[in-house]
Amino acid sequence: MASLTEKLDKIRSPKLQNQRETAVVLTAVEDTLRDQQHASTPTAYYAALLALLTQSVSPTKGIVNKELATSVVYLLDLVAPFVPAPLLRSKFSQILTSLAPLLTHQEIEAPLIRSSIGCLESLLIAQDNAAWALPQIQIGPRRAIAGLLILASDHRPKVRKRAQDAITHILKTPPPSPSLEHPAADLCAETALRNMVEMAAASGKKKNKNHKAHQEEHQPGLMHALQLVKTIASASGGWSSTKIEPLCEALMDISRSNNEYLTMAAFEIFEVIFAGMADEMSSAKLPKLMEAITELKPSQNDSQLLPPWIAVISRGYDVSAQVNSNEMFQKLPDLFEMISEFLASSNHNIRVSASECLISFLVNCVPDSVILEPSVYDEKTMEKLARSAHTLLSVKYQSAWMEVFTVLSALFTAFRWRSDRLLDDVTKSVGDLRGNDAFSGKKEADAVLGKAIENMGPDAVLRLLPLNLAKPRTGEPGRAWLLPILRDHVQNTNLAHFRSEFVPLSETMFQRVIDNGSSEKTMEIKIFETLVQQIWALLPGYCNLPLDLGLAFDQSFAEILANVLYKQTELRVDVCKGLQALVESNQEVIACDLRKAKLLLNQRITKEDAQQHLIHLATFAGNLLAVLFNVYSQTLPQYRGHILQCINAYLSITPEKELLETFNRVTTMLEAAMEESTSQTQADKQKQNKSSDKMPPTSHTLMDLVIMLSIYLPRPTFPTLFSLAALILPQNSDPQLQKKAYKLLPRLASSPPGILALQDRNPELQLLLLSNASTVSAPARRDRLAAISVVVEHLPPTHLHFIPSILSEVVISAKEVNEKARTAAFDLLILMARKMSLGGRIDQSKIPQMAPDAPTATASLDEFFTMVSAGLVGSTPHMVSASVTALTRILYEFAAQLPHPVIEDLVQTMDIFLTSANREIVRSVLGFAKVAIISLPESIIKPRLQTLVPGLMSWSREHKAQFRVKIKHIFERAIRRFGFEIIEKHCPEDDKKFINNIRKTKERKKKQKAADSADAAAPKPERRSKFENEYDEALYGSDSSSASGDQSEEEAETNGKGRTYITEDADEPLDLLDKRSLANISSRKPQPAKQIPAKQRNNKTDIDGKLVFNEADADDDDADNAMALDFDDQGKNVSLEGGINAYVDAIKGRDAVQRGRGGRLKFSNKREKGRGHGGGIDVDDEGDARGSGKKQVRFADGAGGHGGGDGKNGRNGQRVRGVGFSRGRGGVGKRVERRGLGGGKVSGGRVSKGGGRR
Repeated sequence: MASLTEKLDKIRSPKLQNQRETAVVLTAVEDTLRDQQHASTPTAYYAALLALLTQSVSPTKGIVNKELATSVVYLLDLVAPFVPAPLLRSKFSQILTSLAPLLTHQEIEAPLIRSSIGCLESLLIAQDNAAWALPQIQIGPRRAIAGLLILASDHRPKVRKRAQDAITHILKTPPPSPSLEHPAADLCAETALRNMVEMAAASGKKKNKNHKAHQEEHQPGLMHALQLVKTIASASGGWSSTKIEPLCEALMDISRSNNEYLTMAAFEIFEVIFAGMADEMSSAKLPKLMEAITELKPSQNDSQLLPPWIAVISRGYDVSAQVNSNEMFQKLPDLFEMISEFLASSNHNIRVSASECLISFLVNCVPDSVILEPSVYDEKTMEKLARSAHTLLSVKYQSAWMEVFTVLSALFTAFRWRSDRLLDDVTKSVGDLRGNDAFSGKKEADAVLGKAIENMGPDAVLRLLPLNLAKPRTGEPGRAWLLPILRDHVQNTNLAHFRSEFVPLSETMFQRVIDNGSSEKTMEIKIFETLVQQIWALLPGYCNLPLDLGLAFDQSFAEILANVLYKQTELRVDVCKGLQALVESNQEVIACDLRKAKLLLNQRITKEDAQQHLIHLATFAGNLLAVLFNVYSQTLPQYRGHILQCINAYLSITPEKELLETFNRVTTMLEAAMEESTSQTQADKQKQNKSSDKMPPTSHTLMDLVIMLSIYLPRPTFPTLFSLAALILPQNSDPQLQKKAYKLLPRLASSPPGILALQDRNPELQLLLLSNASTVSAPARRDRLAAISVVVEHLPPTHLHFIPSILSEVVISAKEVNEKARTAAFDLLILMARKMSLGGRIDQSKIPQMAPDAPTATASLDEFFTMVSAGLVGSTPHMVSASVTALTRILYEFAAQLPHPVIEDLVQTMDIFLTSANREIVRSVLGFAKVAIISLPESIIKPRLQTLVPGLMSWSREHKAQFRVKIKHIFERAIRRFGFEIIEKHCPEDDKKFINNIRKTKERKKKQKAADSADAAAPKPERRSKFENEYDEALYGSDSSSASGDQSEEEAETNGKGRTYITEDADEPLDLLDKRSLANISSRKPQPAKQIPAKQRNNKTDIDGKLVFNEADADDDDADNAMALDFDDQGKNVSLEGGINAYVDAIKGRDAVQRGRGGRLKFSNKREKGRGHGGGIDVDDEGDARGSGKKQVRFADGAGGHGGGDGKNGRNGQRVRGVGFSRGRGGVGKRVERRGLGGGKVSGGRVSKGGGRR
């Protein structure tokens, strides 16, 4: 809480107009105190302000000076909390008399009332028991708080909130007395309850047709009354025990309202009351409260009141269980039966509420002690609950079985392993229902059985519901459907059950598959194979923290698993997951922070038990690793992931001695494999790597195992590891092996011994990485960068010369094609910069190609930027581009830490590079410009805009590599930051159109967004139609009306949003009673169907299949057939010319595909106007002797003008135009001797009507 001096200081320097009057009053008070030589104490301030209050407010005249009264009361509210309580008690009558006109006048503004309430709050808090004992008819605290209660239901929200806060503060600050409750608590509770009951009665009173308006008039007042009750209940730590019953009755009556807000407010009051009774001091009221609520039990089918009543009961007994869990558990069977009766209701909401209440009982009212150490009475209580739960599966509750199943699931979870024997009947009944093919709730039943498997154990469930697969029992069905449920829910059970039950079953099923031999697999054999896979899919669940691991996992079981791994490849995933779960589940128990009792409740295993399990597994680790290594080497790389994870788990528990032996064997085999692979020729290696199903080389497999072993090895083995890496890294003939060798360093960095080794051998690793820079292969680039990152991270301050030595390689890697390699390079650059920013000395004489007497430099962030900037003078554009990209990344990261001169030099340098003619360099510079505009300070970028903007504009006309798009985006960001005027001022005159386009696009989007927001905010008019629904309106409504009859088609389409169209067949009307008729109704206007030619013409061909035209030796019939391509049935010339028109239009018309700059395909969507260009079709209306008024079609060839072809060589006096056209370099010729259409090749010039060149 701020001190009085701090509060007054804020008033002395007002920032708002309405505070200046208060500052003037405060200054006057302080001047008066100073003149009278009084100290500026809270008491002095209070006395002076009281004198001013009597001048501005009179008990008889009311408010004399409103402005002065507002300022004085505001200052009194600030000072009152700091005034001694005895002074406030002595001046109570005087102060209350002065404040009364302010609190009771109807036209007083809200700010003045709020300040008056604050003064009254401080005054009431200071009163003692004697003052509170005065009757309400006298001027005392009770009369004052009665007025405060009236203001707490005021219609003005801020006044109401301030009064409620004052009441809360008063009730939470009782005067010193033996009682824990405030003396005014009963008065507040009684007044608030009476007010709430009156408002509820007024709201519920019926007035015929005006009932709804009358109800809405009183509902806000009822909401305010409920809020006041909630405030008093939260402040009093519950409710007065003498007023509990009428309060509950009133709240339950209000909760029946149709107004959901009233119902929620009533529930919130119950919640507040229960929360206040959760502590031991207030819990004595709880039994009486629950008894009162229970007596208000509604009728069996009251769908309006029952759900809220059940919810209140649920919350109340939840609080009771927190106070006294054991006593509550003994009452649980009676409560369970009482709420269970509502599950027989025909109303769905009642059933759901009842089921949720029962679930809440089971979750909150079953204490942990009942499960861990149950007494005789506890066991009898659980038996009663189990019997009640079993009755829920009777026919009486059949309509609620879906809700009952959720209750049963919660019951299994609550009873945990005590469910065994207690809930056998429930499990058997649910299993029998699930086995019935006609049962519709199989999914819900599966969930119940899953909870039974989790808590009872699979052995108990299968005892009641046997699978009946190997040896079916007579009259009992097979239950193979249980296997997937077992797979998903088995955990924390006995591993011996899997050995005794499922391993023999798997052997039986697999034997039937083997007996089939090589014969074709029948459906029965495929089912047996599926059963085998489902059985072994249970193993990971059984291995998840088994209870009997020390007894069940022995040598014989390990041999069974090893045989499965070797012989049945399709089961390897499940076996590896199971072996891995044995280790990791026990490691999780050891690492968790739960108490012993909680661990026993959750897993029935302590940390000591888990440690013993790991010790037991460690005795098998060596043999299991040998098996896993062999299986790993026999598996294709894409299927090795689960095996590698299993190996990793067992390496973590293997004893050190066995680890060393394993490591020595693997390294010996690796060296031998490398020698063998070195002796192979390159052709042999290529031949070996051709097939993706081919096993990788042995050296790759062994290197994977070395990497996996590395983090578990002791430090004495690290020299061997590093020498192995030094042997492999120079060999770029095997990129994959080199890649794996680079992975060794990051792997070592994940273990504490490995970090120590990296720090000790850092100089050796630096030399190793520098010496192999030239031999690194492309696939190994990313892993090499990761290895360099590890070395840099653990770099000693005296070896910072390694950073400039390796920097050029890292910078070049920023332009790698592989995205992961680029990301690794960027991360490494940032790591180097941070390392340099820590300070130190750089011995430049140790940098390769530096002079021996080179001076020592000081490490800093500026120095690192200087090193990277050296690449800007590189000999190749690629190096320059990479340097710009690297500078961009580190500038974005460290812009706030760099001095401004360094940044200005960088920006100036990039301005120069914008003038480069090399696109690769400019592309990187564009990225730098974007980062600079977005992240750099305005004081640096603004002065550079006069050169930066023209430089960027010079590339805005370049379309390659999306230059134009990138520059447009940069300018969008620049305009957003600096404004359009500044960017336009520096833009060249020729390019202002580009900037204006960006501005217009932005404004258009802004307007569109505003319009969309307005459309979304605008209330949609109610639908008024003579039809019952939109479908009927679509079918029977008419668009033709007087209002829309004058609209054009475009206007109609624009204004007629939401129209519906019906597509009908001309021959058959649409059958609206057919369900398929919906497919003929669309919101889009249907397009007319394209006309299909009525007759397919048969063209005459020769013996080779070529088209034949005008053969001299053909008879008349054949000639007529030959000309069928050119004439229709009436002899009109339409066909051939139309065909040629289509061809020319396809290759040269306005819709033709063309190639633009850079070979990109371009499609034209322009409409043809007048005479076409570039191969378009011209249509001339000529009414001369050429064609009796028909349109003449001519070709406009963009390459060489118009080709005529007007020869009169048609038959029967008909005019044939364009026969035998062929494209030449200068136009279109007319020849008949070429194949196809008979076009001869013409090599230039124009074509005359006679067909020759000229």
